[in-house]
Amino acid sequence: MRISHMEVPAAKLLITEKPMETFTSCATKLSDALEKYCRLRGINRSKQFFLSANRNIGYVIQHLGDRPIDAFSSSDAAAFRDWLTSRNLSSASIRRIFSTVRAVITLTIQEEGINCGNAFAKTFLPNDARPKRASISPDDIKHVQKVCLDMADERRLLVALISDTGMRLSEALGLIWDDIYLDHEYPHISLTPHPWRPLKTSGSKRLIPLVGAAYEAVQIIHRQRTTPFLFNSYTDANGSNGNSCSAALNKWLKCHVPSAVIHSFRHSFRDRLRNVGVQSEMIDRLGGWSNQSVGQGYGEGYSLDNLTLAMRNITFLFS
Repeated sequence: MRISHMEVPAAKLLITEKPMETFTSCATKLSDALEKYCRLRGINRSKQFFLSANRNIGYVIQHLGDRPIDAFSSSDAAAFRDWLTSRNLSSASIRRIFSTVRAVITLTIQEEGINCGNAFAKTFLPNDARPKRASISPDDIKHVQKVCLDMADERRLLVALISDTGMRLSEALGLIWDDIYLDHEYPHISLTPHPWRPLKTSGSKRLIPLVGAAYEAVQIIHRQRTTPFLFNSYTDANGSNGNSCSAALNKWLKCHVPSAVIHSFRHSFRDRLRNVGVQSEMIDRLGGWSNQSVGQGYGEGYSLDNLTLAMRNITFLFS
């Protein structure tokens, strides 16, 4: 206490600004860990994968600096969370950012055998109290499908296709005619990754029966076909412009169902399958959702005729 009140000679000459932090660690810097992550995990990934990784790691470097990965502490991670919160980011956005940061650091630790923990691994991330995105009601789906098939332009036919297949927008946009089997006993889509449109997960690769409004939409598109791509206004060999398409579709959809966005059809798709008694495992297979157990990956899975029967049950309710 006495020392704290002592006058220090020439104290006015001391530098009072916070000195630049220096680290003696030989571990990989965060920017280099990002480069390794993109090189190893970025194979056959979309441009969005690299944009998100660079943006999310950029946030850390902006706030905490480009440190060696073993120079971050749990208090640094908590301060980073608070900084993101102060920028009015939602909890979902903060979780996505932390997910990327954790993945980048964990990969480098494993690849280089660095003896350290991941400071961002156990940071507490609060949940938002925001309402869950609502499904679209059966009556609204029937109305939108009718309008889409009556208008029969490219955007509306895309909506009709998504409404009765539960596909993600990016999955539908990347389709080519080699993916479509209209003349099969059970017309279907064979959803596979392409250089211009990779799939979100390995489980996203699947067979999707074409029934109801989706089948009618593909038939109309087939009669109008001019290129190998079903939706050539948004997709070519260089990639898909999903953001532009999503904005246009959501703006139009809100004129008919104010509370809905294009992804709402995917939520409704799961509800419709539940309501006709389809097993959860088959629902996961039809929608390309992740397996809930190791056992779901065994065997060849459901046959196309059984998948088609389940899909016909839900479209019968909307006929």
